[in-house]
Amino acid sequence: MRFRALLLTMWLAGGCATGSAARPSPYVFHSTPPPPVLLVHGMHDTADGFGPLRTHLEAAGWPVVRTVSLEPNNGSVSVPEMARQVARAAAALRVETGATRIDVVGFSMGALVTRFWVQWLGGRDEVRRFVSISGPQSGTLMAYLLPGAGVKQMRPHSRLLRALNLDPHPWGEVEVFSFWTPMDLIIVPPSSSQLPDATERTFPVLLHHWMLQDKRVLDAVVEVLGAPETPR
Repeated sequence: MRFRALLLTMWLAGGCATGSAARPSPYVFHSTPPPPVLLVHGMHDTADGFGPLRTHLEAAGWPVVRTVSLEPNNGSVSVPEMARQVARAAAALRVETGATRIDVVGFSMGALVTRFWVQWLGGRDEVRRFVSISGPQSGTLMAYLLPGAGVKQMRPHSRLLRALNLDPHPWGEVEVFSFWTPMDLIIVPPSSSQLPDATERTFPVLLHHWMLQDKRVLDAVVEVLGAPETPR
């Protein structure tokens, strides 16, 4: 019981940790500025958790960076319901900027929610690049510690996860990246953050929430989102 309580405390309080300082590094675009970026936070997180990444992108020259505020953010509502919030935010961002496609970065639960939108709610027609950071793409054992419709769908082998993973053509024209740490104690096992047909990168980051603060991760997001268009 003590071990279970410790794990639960780490999940709920993980966002209070601080990691490597993020110093924005300039990026020279190869042609025109990239599309606007939408950031989707994780469970028990808020838009503030993306502060270092947002600052990093803006300092590197990104003209528009927005954050979705999932409500509620505790996993009590289903993944599809949260994905519809992302869909509305993406549509509003495209109207605001006139962009045909946007880039999306999802963290933790937000990465799974974004994946659902991309695969099943039409997001593949609106997204150029999707970066999943430490998302429970094949579930996490930690999801057994709490109730809630969304939390239950993050349990390994849930009906939702099985259906997503059986999709033979999940991405369309979207370029997909999966960033994760082998030392993650929130996504258990950490390899559950892997995505089919994605470009995978691992980072030796000690804690789950430090992935949004570690300069190596922030630089990698800038790199992949700022890379030249790849013929598909």
